[in-house]
Amino acid sequence: MAEKTIPLLPCRTVQPVVDFYTALGFETTFFQKSPYPYAVVERGAIELQFFGMKEYDPKESYSGCYVVTDDVERLHTAFRAGLKAAYGKIPSRGLPRIGPLKDMSYGMRQFLMTDPGGNGIRVGQPISEDQTHRPAPKGTFARALHMADLFADSKEDLPGAAKIIDRVLGLTDEKPTPEQELRLLILRGDIAQRLGDDALADRLLTRAAQLRLTDEERKAAHDALTRLAELTA
Repeated sequence: MAEKTIPLLPCRTVQPVVDFYTALGFETTFFQKSPYPYAVVERGAIELQFFGMKEYDPKESYSGCYVVTDDVERLHTAFRAGLKAAYGKIPSRGLPRIGPLKDMSYGMRQFLMTDPGGNGIRVGQPISEDQTHRPAPKGTFARALHMADLFADSKEDLPGAAKIIDRVLGLTDEKPTPEQELRLLILRGDIAQRLGDDALADRLLTRAAQLRLTDEERKAAHDALTRLAELTA
């Protein structure tokens, strides 16, 4: 037997959601306005179905799904390019939005995006056979990065992530390595930008860009440096 699971996701109005997924390269394979709004979009083996609810508030949504792929880099690049072409920029806050691509501590390389209906779509690729949460590191700054990453790009608790980073960046009795400082500043700048504090984001990202790293440190911080380039483009 061959089974397939298809998520049915809510939205207030169907058309903006269909337009969003069209920008991502999806094809609309079904659309109706009555007797109730409903649409189906497909891209390769990904199929998502949506239904309209007049009283639905996208900002209060907890619905979503996880898409597992064998080429998360390609999808992230394609989705960002599609959104920029459709919206004139790559949205990183509000609705819709798309987040950074990064390795998570539970064996997945993933990114999060949220459509106009408030549905959270997680797209990830396994990078380990073990997809359980790893223990938080014991070092002060490694632990802060571990927890802030989870808060920002798994739980999507941006204020919580900001609080973690602000605390360790304010320490006077310990100092992070250059790579840790870079990653902390970029993540905090990213969070500030997503929260709408562009002035703070600019200050933090400027500090990050001025840090001097060895070639080995730059290689280890590849994802963070890629995100820095995205945020300052």
